[in-house]
Amino acid sequence: MASCLQVENLTKSYGEQVLFENISFTIEEGRRVALVAKNGTGKTTLLNIIAGKESHDAGSVVPRRGLRIAYLEQSPAYPAGMTVLEACFHSESPALKAIAEYERAIGDASGEGLQEAMARMDALEAWDYEQRAKRILSRLKIRDFGQKVETLSGGQLKRVALANVLISESDLLILDEPTNHLDTDMTEWLEEYLAASSAALLMVTHDRYFLDSVCSDILEMENRRIYHYAGNYSYYLEKKQERETADAAQRASDMNLYRRELEWMRRQPQARATKARSRIDAFRDLESRLKTTRRSGEVRLDVGASRIGTKIFEARDVSKRFGDVVILDKFNYNFTRYEKLGIVGDNGCGKSTLLKLLTGIERPDSGVIDIGETVRFGYYSQQGLEFDDSMRVIDVVTAIAEQVELGDGRRMSASQLLQHFLFTPETQYNYVARLSGGERRRLYLCTVLMQSPNFLVLDEPTNDLDIVTLGILEEYLQAFRGCVIVVSHDRYFVDKVADHLLVFCGGGEIRDFAGTYSEYVAWKREYEAARRAEAAQARPKPQAERPRATGEAPRRLSFNEKRELEALETEIPALEAEKAALEASLSSGTLPVEELTAQSRRIAELIASIDEKTMRWLELSER
Repeated sequence: MASCLQVENLTKSYGEQVLFENISFTIEEGRRVALVAKNGTGKTTLLNIIAGKESHDAGSVVPRRGLRIAYLEQSPAYPAGMTVLEACFHSESPALKAIAEYERAIGDASGEGLQEAMARMDALEAWDYEQRAKRILSRLKIRDFGQKVETLSGGQLKRVALANVLISESDLLILDEPTNHLDTDMTEWLEEYLAASSAALLMVTHDRYFLDSVCSDILEMENRRIYHYAGNYSYYLEKKQERETADAAQRASDMNLYRRELEWMRRQPQARATKARSRIDAFRDLESRLKTTRRSGEVRLDVGASRIGTKIFEARDVSKRFGDVVILDKFNYNFTRYEKLGIVGDNGCGKSTLLKLLTGIERPDSGVIDIGETVRFGYYSQQGLEFDDSMRVIDVVTAIAEQVELGDGRRMSASQLLQHFLFTPETQYNYVARLSGGERRRLYLCTVLMQSPNFLVLDEPTNDLDIVTLGILEEYLQAFRGCVIVVSHDRYFVDKVADHLLVFCGGGEIRDFAGTYSEYVAWKREYEAARRAEAAQARPKPQAERPRATGEAPRRLSFNEKRELEALETEIPALEAEKAALEASLSSGTLPVEELTAQSRRIAELIASIDEKTMRWLELSER
């Protein structure tokens, strides 16, 4: 298989910190490669170097001649004033640049440059790109194509950037955490899209089911080196265990040899003889090798939980809405001791709002949430903790507590605790501004757990955490002597942690599902298929058409009907976007009563208009 890109003897360091040294690997055409490593070891830096966004110290990145690369960054940014659709076409691709120019010409009232833009669209056969972009954006639940990028949330911006990459028709896609901010439906669609794509893929993701489904190769970066595994994530885990077993055996053998040679060295051998000099050199090589193959660090989560009583919390007839958007409708639930609950549902259905109600950040409109006296919450929010970038890591922790109690009753200093979370004595004095996104998340997790909570409330805890840390967090939560509520789209994580699920269906409807997240996804797929089949059977059969005369062609759309259809394809998404924006505004909780009433009325009008226009669109599109 032909090579798409080669990395040869690449080295990168920041001051005295060496991220990777003399690493080499090849990405072949059509291969889908995942990069796996701990947070802070340089995954994003390596992607930046390959994409040409960052320099390296030594080595080379050799792309195939004419290779087209598209890069989804972890935190994408676009120029202010750009619309969603313009951001999708923000690329060096000639076809996408032509579309961007065409969109600008349409927006120009003078019509200047429109003819030239249309001619270029014709020459590059770029007309299909726009419809393709709209389809991809719609699958990613972005429907207001004219919305300015600066008004988007971080999750919406990431999805727009993902659409930008997917329509680029590049030879190599580089994706940094593509599944962040995607719900299950979007993730499954992305899996299918990438599986059908002929482009090579290099990505970083913590979603292990996604890795299993999409990847053909795993590159593991550890101890400044690269290990290649020709298989998916499950294959990687199997072979990694074999490698680590072999490495442990080799290290034990090397240690025995080292002890024997150390005794010989202490007898101060004379270096005059060639044999003695070579033996000394071999000893130095062995000593160096043992230092570089020291045990890799792992996060250790053995912080204690305070005692929890038999009464946890009870929700009685709890209701919450923002305007016409119903989050909870007379919700009743009695949480039991040591229960571990997963909460799932589409984006924006109210999962995070329930956590805020539980922790007292939000108040219910009606009903009561009765919390036991011994309950001590540890709340890990989706937004994370707003750290002061000018603070040092050690200062962040000592501001909470100087000493921390462990699960076995022992106490440790803040510095020792940070070492459990892989912050070495040296890195503890780094400024927060220098931390990677994953390291910030790890520090945030440390600040939550060090307060010895007995009820953990975790809102999307898997975002930006590396796979190793996630595995250890899963084990910790499984053994945790307290209660857990976790909101996450990560199927693997929820499968491991949760005993059962609360499913947010929208409109205040919440179902208790006695099974895993994967079982729920399978059930939902079957249920929706059955509903579609029932709807198809119940739909009245169309009346038989009047027999056409011989040679009579089926009736086609008139010119005006074509224009009407095109207008509807623009109007319906715009109305849906307006409705979504109003719903978000109503959810803010900051609007006066008059504005709430006005916006609620407008939403009702929009729903009626969307239904009417959708029916007309169906009528015209079926001809």
